[in-house]
Amino acid sequence: MFTGIVSGKGSIQKILQNEDYTSLVIKAQKGFSKNLKKGASVSVNGVCLTVKRGNVDNLEFDVIEETLDKTNLKNIARLSKVNLERSMTAKTEIGGHLVSGHIHGTGKVLKVLDRKETKDLQIQIPKSLRDYFFYKGYVALNGCSLTIGKVLKSSFYIHLIPETVSVTTFKEIKKGDLINIEVEQATINTVETVKRVMLEKKV
Repeated sequence: MFTGIVSGKGSIQKILQNEDYTSLVIKAQKGFSKNLKKGASVSVNGVCLTVKRGNVDNLEFDVIEETLDKTNLKNIARLSKVNLERSMTAKTEIGGHLVSGHIHGTGKVLKVLDRKETKDLQIQIPKSLRDYFFYKGYVALNGCSLTIGKVLKSSFYIHLIPETVSVTTFKEIKKGDLINIEVEQATINTVETVKRVMLEKKV
């Protein structure tokens, strides 16, 4: 479990293609891997991955085809930047919202509005997730906990503060990029409950 508060960026050093999975070697920022043990969970662009080797700045992960197919990790290349977050502990300050690291889908960046230090993004909503987007609701994008802005029929806006732009890979984001989307579980539960109640009333 994560908080969606990205602690920094990593750089892809190696992509090793195996018969039925892919191994990633990611160089993390200095100090990120302190006391990190083999088998620990790390959020990589919002995807919960298991560490093969800990206590080193170069982290290794194995990624199966299902994960590649459902996330933007399929598009990464050597030296690509990714958002990183260690899993939360009982003492972690939850500055964002609870994030599982299980991606629901990907959305294409339709528009990037760059300002001096802030940035606005318009992002496509996958058809299967449109019921779960509300103005001022929570969403995790590439593992970053963010507040939803204006919601249109098939897209939504995100407004990024200077801290988010500087710490995460959103600084380099461009039109056409795919972003990993994890909808807040509480939103899913609420929407599905309302749907069930309405269906029962019809019956």
